[in-house]
Order: sequence, then structure tokens, then C-alpha cells
Amino acid sequence: MLASLISRIVTFCAQRAWLVVAIFALLVGGSVLATTTLLGVTTNTDEMFSSKLPWKQRNAELTKLFPQNDNLMVAVIRSDIPEQGRETARQLGRILSADHKNFQTVRLPDDNPFLQNHGLLYLDKPVLGTLLDNIVAAQPFLGTLAADPSARGLFGALGLIGEGVAAGQGVPDSFAPELRGFAQSLNDAANGHARDLSWQNLLAGPLSSLAGSYEFVLTQPRLDFTSLQPGGTASDAMRSAINSLPFVKSGHANAMITGEVQLNDEEFSTVAHGMGFGLVTSLVLVALWLVLAVHSPRVIVPILITLVVGLLLTTGFAAISVGKLNLISVAFAILFVGIAVDFAIQFSVRFRGQRLPNGQAMPIQEALAHTGSETGHQILVAALATAAGFLAFVPTSFVGVAQLGLIAGIGMLIAFVCTMTLLPALLHICRAHLGRGTPGFARLAPMDHAVRRYRKPILGLFSLLAVIGLALIPMLHFDADPLHTKNPHTEGMKALHLLEQDPRSSPYTGELLAPNLQVAKEKAAAFSKLSSVNEVIWLGAFVPEDQQTKLAMVQDTASILLPTLIGQPVAPAPDANALRASAKAAADKLGSVLDKLKPNDPLRDIQSALTKLAQAPDEQILAANTALTRFLPMQLDQLKNILQPTPVTLENIPPDVARDYVLPDGRALVSIHPKGRMSDNKVLYHFLSQMRSVDPNVAGSALEVVESARTMVHAFSIAALSAIVMIAIILFVALRRILDMALVLAPLLLSALLTVILVVTVPETLNYANIIALPLLLGVGVSFNIYFVMNWRSGVKGPLVSPTARAVLFSALTTGTAFGSLAASHHPGTSSMGRLLLMSLGCTLVATLVFIPALLPKRSIDQE
Repeated sequence: MLASLISRIVTFCAQRAWLVVAIFALLVGGSVLATTTLLGVTTNTDEMFSSKLPWKQRNAELTKLFPQNDNLMVAVIRSDIPEQGRETARQLGRILSADHKNFQTVRLPDDNPFLQNHGLLYLDKPVLGTLLDNIVAAQPFLGTLAADPSARGLFGALGLIGEGVAAGQGVPDSFAPELRGFAQSLNDAANGHARDLSWQNLLAGPLSSLAGSYEFVLTQPRLDFTSLQPGGTASDAMRSAINSLPFVKSGHANAMITGEVQLNDEEFSTVAHGMGFGLVTSLVLVALWLVLAVHSPRVIVPILITLVVGLLLTTGFAAISVGKLNLISVAFAILFVGIAVDFAIQFSVRFRGQRLPNGQAMPIQEALAHTGSETGHQILVAALATAAGFLAFVPTSFVGVAQLGLIAGIGMLIAFVCTMTLLPALLHICRAHLGRGTPGFARLAPMDHAVRRYRKPILGLFSLLAVIGLALIPMLHFDADPLHTKNPHTEGMKALHLLEQDPRSSPYTGELLAPNLQVAKEKAAAFSKLSSVNEVIWLGAFVPEDQQTKLAMVQDTASILLPTLIGQPVAPAPDANALRASAKAAADKLGSVLDKLKPNDPLRDIQSALTKLAQAPDEQILAANTALTRFLPMQLDQLKNILQPTPVTLENIPPDVARDYVLPDGRALVSIHPKGRMSDNKVLYHFLSQMRSVDPNVAGSALEVVESARTMVHAFSIAALSAIVMIAIILFVALRRILDMALVLAPLLLSALLTVILVVTVPETLNYANIIALPLLLGVGVSFNIYFVMNWRSGVKGPLVSPTARAVLFSALTTGTAFGSLAASHHPGTSSMGRLLLMSLGCTLVATLVFIPALLPKRSIDQE
């Protein structure tokens, strides 16, 4: 009855072909309108999961309470010396702060006077003591520089060292690094390659490395959500500002842009390019395979038009049903092309093979009616089973695949309708020719016989492979870190990889919102004891430990040094002659004590460089003066400030620091930074496990990566079971025999286990991008299996020489072409998706063309 109904529908559409085309033209117009007005794309991986999940709610609450850390675009600045980086960050901050069109907020977290002026108090006491002793020992040197902060003062100070050596005073070993620094800079200047000297490294020592290796400019850009890259304009503005900065122009500093906004924009750009290229490539190569499958342009053109119309209608449905695609659901177009073309190929190959009892080709309308009767119910069962496989993901918490499941599931039904209505109409309009001879593979008859003859060994081999696949399932590795699926060669990802190397700037952190500061203190102490934790930051972390002792140590040093630094009259800037004279005087003093110096003493190199500078031309000696002392006044001012710290309490921490850790209602944030390489999932899981041993309500990016993995695995486990159950029900209703249902499902399970073997042995890591191979495996696999089993039920002999085998093979080739285009993408996630889809498709084809013919029970007609 169903076959008869579909046959009548096909006949009706063929007889009223232009009416059918007009109706579909109207539907396509509506879909295009809906797509252009309603459909968008988000690259925000936060939207991949249901907002009802507890871990998502905790992270969302922190984002809401501390909005200053959301939607950031960050400039990461590296430089030859710290001062160049600091000055570059300040200049960039000033430019961006004035750009109210593109930036809402601009912050320089490391350029905070409070933190800078109290920096000594955050050092460990032994380190602080050594640093203060060195500063005191350098008092004469510093006094000379304070009175004359020029190269003349520096040369004079070096001359004092020579006088000290002549008087029998040894140079402390602790001064060796500083002297080597002076020697290198003076030698460069003497050779005409003057480079800025870092006084911060020379004078501040370990204090200069407290803030890390990079300078940061944190911004919240104004986003244009009507653009495909909402932060694109702000990113261009930031890059333009960076390129205008002096130290960037000179090559002494560089800046990379990263942050959530930049990464999302880069992600969409890469994915969109890959998907767009893949879709176009798929359609072109699908057309080439169709030439080999059906040979006739009068058949190929209707198939392609049907495919495009179905895709446009599915896109329109996506626009109406979900509105905004994510990085997984955006793949629906290529999946549609890969699967829906199978329906059209099955119909067209059977159509081309229609014959009258006398062997003559049928009239076109009669051939279409017969094709609808023969294939319609098979394609319907395949479409329903495939749709069920996709729709099983809709109720899960994994929104990314739930969207894909909804769009692709309905898309399969749209593809079926198009195949049974539009395709016959187009074939009739194009006056498609029927083929000559058998449409199957007659040359595969010996293989058919061989499969039937060696049926038991073949089934035994596949049974063994199935057992191996089952055993390897625990070895599947799932990586839910979204950073691992991004293009590592983009600017944002390169910057992020640099930051990963420092625990203080690692993107993998834990966070806990405590009810008050007392609880925050207790939790911070507990977190600090964990072996996986590098540092815990909360408001109390800004109150130095053993503060009174350290203040006393700093005050003792200040009482000795500050009179030298403060109130001194500053000498006027020297000219070239004065610089040469001071260089010669210092060189002479050091030259007189060369016999008292060790062979590798840096004072020897200093003396040699000063001798050259004493004879340097004006341009060279003036350039040396600028480079050697560019940052000296700034560092002397900073030295004065750090020697005058005041006691720090929770109450006097500045609001701009406190607001990042305490809310107006008293709740306090505890931020936990890990040790180790967090891109290693084992290390990451251990970090989260230890944090949860202190408090199970911990939140943060580390939690998001781990819990998203668990959510995905749970979603796919439930959805896979649901899909198999729904497919089994559909098959039982359609086939009405448990045996026939089992004949369809057994190859499906086998292909899944064969895919497991390949994934483990290649190896191919599962991630949130390529895991969609599972619903696709269900969809494609069940379609191919249904065709063979239903043919067997209807009495078809020789499955490999049948038209179905030809249709299945070319369907697989067209589907493989679609997936192969994904594998060639530059985006790691998209590429891994394509590779895994190709693996699963290959395993499905083996199960369909080899395992099913061996599995099908023998019948009496097979012996005829």
C-alpha cells in the first residue's frame, strides 16, 4: 500500500512537473528570505551546552558578578627589556582609552602604582634581604647616577669602581651580573649598535620578574553583532595602534592580540572558510561522481538541483528553528550534501535501470512510477531511520549537537520529500534517458559467489574484529579542550600558547566564590597546600606575609639610601665632548688596575668599550648616551617609591584592585592557578580533582573543560542508545520481522566497532568537533543496510551486482568526497571531523558490501 501511494505521488509530480517546480521555487524563496534575515552564527563555545547544567550556572554567575573579565580582547606585549614593554603598554593604553568608538574599557593590570610601590613586600625575606644588601652596597654608584642621570654619570660611577679596586677594595661577587650587563651594553654602543639598557633588571633584580615576562593591555571592545566577526573593527583599531608605537616600529617590542573576542573571531573566520570551501568542493566533486554513477547530464542536473533545493529548504528551517548556528551545527550543510545525495542516487540509478519484460526501456512516466514503487518505501525507511539517529540528540544537554541533530534530522525528511516530488518532476522536464544494459556491477558476480562460498570464515573474521573493537573501547581518548580544536597558527592562539608556559597567565584556572573574606582565607590556605596548585590569589594575597619584618628591613635600607637619591641637584645634560671626556677618565682609571683583575672580569670589557667611546664621533657617543640612560630617571624614581612602602591591610587595598576579588555584598573570589602543563588532560583532571577535594563548588575554565567532556560523553551515550532503540522500532514497524531488523542493525554495530579500531590504532583523538561522526555513522550506515536487506526480502539475488550496490558505492564516494573536503581544512577541529567521518564511512562501506552479503541467510532461490 505504501509503495503504491508513493508511486502515485511520483506519477502526479511527473505529470504536473512545472507546478511542482513553481511550488518549490516559492518555498526556496521563503527559505532564502528567512536565512538572510534570521540566521546567524556564534563561535562562543560557552553556548555549546545547556545553561541548566550546574557547572554552567556557576561559571555564568561568576561572569555576571565580575563582568570586567568577560568579552576581553587582550594585547600581549613582549620586548627586549622590561622598560620597553612597560612604555609600549602605557602608550597603547592611552591610545585605546581615547578610542571610545571601539573600546568600552581599557586596563593595564601590571601598571598599578599600589602594586609597584609595595613590590618589595611581596618578595620572600631571604630574596628581599639579598636585594636590599646589594642596593646598599651600590650606594656610591647610585648617588653618582642620581646627581647625574646621564652616560657621563654612569662613566663616572664606573670610574669610582676603578678607584676602589686601586685602593684594594674588591668588587662584590653579587655585582657580577650587573657589571656583565654594563659590559655588553657599552660594547654594543662602542661598536655603533647602541641598545637601550635595562635599569630595571640591573637595580630591581628579582623584583622585575614578579609580574612575569609580558605586559598586558586588557580591553572590552564594542562588538558589532551584525558582522560575521563582531570584534573585527576593534581588532583592526588595536592592530593599527600597535603598529604606530615607537618600540614596535623599531623592532624592540611586539604585540599579539588574543582574548575571548579575538579567538572567537579567528575561529569563525577559519571555520567559515573551511566549511565554505568544503561545501563548494563537495558540490563540484559530487557532480563528477554523479557523471560516473548515472552517465547522463539529463539525470545529473535534476539530482544537483534537487540537492541544492533541499539544502536551501533545510537552511531555511535552521533559520526559523534555531536562529543561531554554533561551531558544530554549522556543519549541517556538508552533512546534508553527503547523506541526502544518497536518496537521489538510489532513485536515479533504479530509474535508469527500468525495463519492460521484453528488455526495452520503459516510457519515462511509467519508469518513474515503477521506480517510486520499488524504491520509495526503502528510501522512506532509510530517511526515517537516519532522521531518528539525528533527532535522538535533540533532548541532550549538549546544545551544539542537539542543534545539529534537529536540523539534520528534519533535513533528512526534507531530502526524502524532495527526492519523491521535485526529482521526478525535474527528470520529466529534462526528458531523462533510461540507461542501456544493467545498471549494476556485472563484473562483481564472481565476488558475490566468493562471499557466499566463504560465508562462515568471513563472518568469523568480522566476529573477531568486533571483539577487538569492544576490547578497545576503554582506550578511546576524548579531549574536550576547545583550544585543541582551534587553528594554532592564528595570532590569538600563538599568544595563548605563550601564556600557557607561565602558570600566572595560564588560561586554565579554578575559581571559587566564598561567602565572605574569612571563608576565602580558609579556602585559599587549603588550596595552597595542593600539589597541583602554583598560586592562589584572593584579596588577602595582596597583604604581604611577615609584613612588619619586611617593612623594617626596607626602612633600614631607605634610611641609608634615600638621602642619596632625594634632594640632589641634577647636573645639566652633557654634550658630546663632555661624554668623551668622562669615558676617557673612566677608561684611564680602570686601565690602571687591569693587572689586578681576573682574566674574565667584566671590568676588562668595560674598560675596552670606554676606550673606544672616548674616541667616538658625536653621533655615536650621543646615541650611546640616549640608549644607556633612557630609562635611568624613571627607574631612580621607582627606586625612591619602592623604598617608601606603607603597611598594607585589607581595608586600604585600592578599589581598582579590590573590585576584582570582593563584591559589595562581601562575597569574595578565590582564584587558583595550576602547576604543570594544563594542555595535558591528565594533569588538568588531576588539578580539578584536587580542587574539588577542598570544595566541590569550584568553578572556572578548568572545570568547564572537564565537565564539558563529561557532558558530551553522557549526551552521546544516551543519544546513541536512544537512536538505536528508535531505529530498531522503525525497522520493526517497516520490516515486521526481528530477524530482518537484526540484519540491518548488526552491520551498523560492526561498522561502529571497526571505527573504534581505526580511531585507537591511527590514533585519532575524539573531540567536540569530530564526535558528530557518531550520528552520521548511524545515519549513513542504516541507510545502506536497509537497501540491501529490503532487496533481499524482495527476492533480489547477487547483492553486489544489483543496481543497489552501484548506488551505494557512488553514494559512499559522494559522501566521502564531502567529508574529504572537511579533512583538508586548515582548522584542526574541522579537519579532525573530516578524518573521523572518512574512517567511519570506510568502515560502513566494508560492513555493507562485504559483511551484509555474507550475513544474509541463504534462500532456495540463491541456488537457482
